[in-house]
Parts: sequence; structure tokens; C-alpha cells
Amino acid sequence: MERPYVLLSCAMSVDGYIDDSTPERLLLSGDEDFDRVDEVRAGCDAILVGAGTVRRDDPRLLVRSPQRRRARVARGLPACPAKVTLTATGDLDPAGRFFTAGDAEKIVYAASGAVEKLAARLGTAAEVIDAGDPVDLRRVLRDLAGRGIGRLMVEGGGAVHTRFLREDLADELQLAVAPFLVGDPAAPRFVRGGPFPQGPGRRMELAEARPLGDVVLLRYLIRPDGAPRPGGGR
Repeated sequence: MERPYVLLSCAMSVDGYIDDSTPERLLLSGDEDFDRVDEVRAGCDAILVGAGTVRRDDPRLLVRSPQRRRARVARGLPACPAKVTLTATGDLDPAGRFFTAGDAEKIVYAASGAVEKLAARLGTAAEVIDAGDPVDLRRVLRDLAGRGIGRLMVEGGGAVHTRFLREDLADELQLAVAPFLVGDPAAPRFVRGGPFPQGPGRRMELAEARPLGDVVLLRYLIRPDGAPRPGGGR
């Protein structure tokens, strides 16, 4: 397996924002969508977020449902998927919940120049891997595949989603669209500007559109031209 099946997951406003510019986190979806995301997490081998998301949101990245955790263990898996992050600078706090919450494996892919100091700072909190300079996503995915990661969920933020899409390394996109607009030019968006291979000449395939309370889930499959998607789509 050259790389895992890569699923991008994001909640956004109708006008494409994933937060506003206030200090409080903007809640974009509700209980039904949170439960759906928990189910998707439980079906993955690893969850990846960027270092900016680790610093800003202090996420735990755990499967919340006890029943889903037990079902994973019954299948011979850890209770929660491995946690993965990417960092160019090594600016990560070992006291963050990414590192302290749960017993899942924690892996940090760092730019070459940040590896030594970061490994010393994190100690046993996570394994630090040299991912090149700048961080090479293909190198990251090959390493994850070598660790048996067959299905990878990418939860952001916008810079990370942008890279996976621009470099044509995503197989599926799950967007939860909240029924309001943010309209704040200082707020972060789902993706940043620039050329994407998934343009008008290579449209994504709409696999599902489902209401979840007042939120709508849009699930797209991304099929590279002339090449089958990696196994794991479901």
C-alpha cells in the first residue's frame, strides 16, 4: 500500500468559513453531526490535524462513544485511532490534550530543522519523525502506510486541507454545511486560494447529501484521472 485512503472532514458556514475571528470557537454543527463525526473517527486508523489546530483548538481527537470504543477493541484495535500532526516550526506544547488525552499512539511529522529540539521537548509524549523540509506529505503518507494505517481522517485546518487537495492526495471529502454566513474577511476558510486539480474539468463525484438537523452533509469522492482510488472507500 503506497498510502492510506485519505478522507478530509470539515464543518463550514454557507460562505466557506470554518471559524470567526473572535477568541471563542464558532460552533458550526450540532449533536447529530458530532455523532456522525465520532462514527467516522471510529472507522479510521488515524486522525491528522495541523499544528495550528493543535495550538488553537487543543483537540483531544478521541472516539467519544464508549460503545464504539468497545467495538474497536473487540476487533483487535486500539480504543481510539492514532493521532497525527504536522509541524514546520516544532512549536507544540506536550501539555496539550493532543498528547495527554487517551492512550492512542501519537505521531508528529516535523520539518527536518525542528526534529531534534521537538523530540527533546516532547520526550515520551509522542514519536517525532523527520518529514523533510518543508514537510513532504507524500513522505508522511508512505510512512503511515508502513505503520499499517489504511484509512486516514484529516480534520484540518484550512492550510492542511488546502495542501492535501492541491497535491491531489485526498480520496474523499466530507463537508458539513451550517445554515448561516460568517462574512468575516479575517476569519479562516475551509481552503485557501490557488489552483486545485479538482476544477471544472475534473469534478468530484457527489456520493451523498444528507440533512443532520439544520446542517447538511455533502460527501464527495475524488477520483484521480486514469488511476483507481486506494482501497478503503466506504
